[in-house]
Amino acid sequence: MAARLTAETVRDESPVARTRRARRIYRELVETYPYAAAELTFSSPLELLVATILSAQSTDVGVNKVTAVLFQRYRTAEDYATADRTELEELVRPTGFFRAKTDALIKLGVALQEHFDGEVPGRLEDLVTLPGVGRKTAHVVLGNAFGRPGITVDTHFGRLARRFGWTDETDPVKVEHAVGALFPRKDWTMLSHVVIFHGRRTCHARKPACGACPIARLCPAYGEGETDPVKAARLLKYELAPDARERGITPNGMATATYAAWLAEQDAVAGGPAGGAAR
Repeated sequence: MAARLTAETVRDESPVARTRRARRIYRELVETYPYAAAELTFSSPLELLVATILSAQSTDVGVNKVTAVLFQRYRTAEDYATADRTELEELVRPTGFFRAKTDALIKLGVALQEHFDGEVPGRLEDLVTLPGVGRKTAHVVLGNAFGRPGITVDTHFGRLARRFGWTDETDPVKVEHAVGALFPRKDWTMLSHVVIFHGRRTCHARKPACGACPIARLCPAYGEGETDPVKAARLLKYELAPDARERGITPNGMATATYAAWLAEQDAVAGGPAGGAAR
């Protein structure tokens, strides 16, 4: 059995070895989260841009509840530019920081009208000139609404990139460039999705579920969290893909016997079949 990776051994990795390990991690995460995608609901670049601005300091689930109503009333850049501030504030209030977000959305609408004929531009250098739009938001929009690859460095991505030993950088732009050098450009958007999914569901900031992690053998940070498989399974914060239980799929590639034991325990507590760890 190969020796487990440590921070020290990763520090001495050659660039080629690091690239190979990074790509193995990516392949494992894609197999674990084949359904990974943007979790914000949208049907146009403008809707995704607005939803992403609202997602700051909020959850995607919460934003989706707000935008289900918001997008029925505000369909164009002009709608935001000419919005009644009080009405818009009330609609976005549940996402937090509603006054600042309302101000950003109104200014966004004005800027789109004045400089881009009311359309969301499809270039990074144009997107980052818009009110409330930084590189992270721009890459979300480019990758998911325009199909143009980009790396989205949010708190989850940055944390996992460092835990994986891909980079020591803490500045998001430096993380973006360091990680981007390890992967083909065509993979950048999906890479962002699966790493963020893994960070939200398994590799948490305070209590990573190391014992339920599909890439434990490739991760130098293994052991920072719970290593017992059954205990780690209780830390998972996501539901499995539809019908996963019926199809025999286990979360994060966990051994079937271990997952079966955990499910039996959950069934006993709940008095019925468990479908997976709660989000």
